[in-house]
Amino acid sequence: MTAGGILRRAYVSIGSNVDRARYVRIAADELRAAFGAVTFSPVYETGAVGFDGQPFYNLAAGFDTRLPPADLVQRLKAMEARHGRSHGAARFADRTLDLDLLLLGDCVQERPPLPRGDILRHAFVLRPLADIAPDLPHPVVGRSIGELWAGFEPGGQWLRRVEFSWDEPPR
Repeated sequence: MTAGGILRRAYVSIGSNVDRARYVRIAADELRAAFGAVTFSPVYETGAVGFDGQPFYNLAAGFDTRLPPADLVQRLKAMEARHGRSHGAARFADRTLDLDLLLLGDCVQERPPLPRGDILRHAFVLRPLADIAPDLPHPVVGRSIGELWAGFEPGGQWLRRVEFSWDEPPR
């Protein structure tokens, strides 16, 4: 972490549909190594959205950082790239690791987009976030993340909580 910036709570969405358990564990290890103490939601299995692909594992993570938004996003994208994510590929495609910054304190801005619009659109983002930050107010709509989840209409989206073993080492 860089010194001198404002200490804010970051929330990140984690997803994988290629060797899912392995890459979720890798993401957890990378986030802990980079940011120290990290809170993780339960892991959910969800259907692919926007393309015909294998189901994903999705979860949310929360940690404190002094990094500004653009630097934090750059660090997350570097983690993805180290583990086989190609950003030249199609937007809706299978992926080893997907790390998206959802919220950074009460920051509201266009680039990178904060808060991320996926919070209000996708069950696979909102549900895990509600698990770790139910009382956190959404900085634009003003309602808590828990309230947003309670009123969420998933439409055709599905998700189910999975028993996940954090103890198995990545291969």
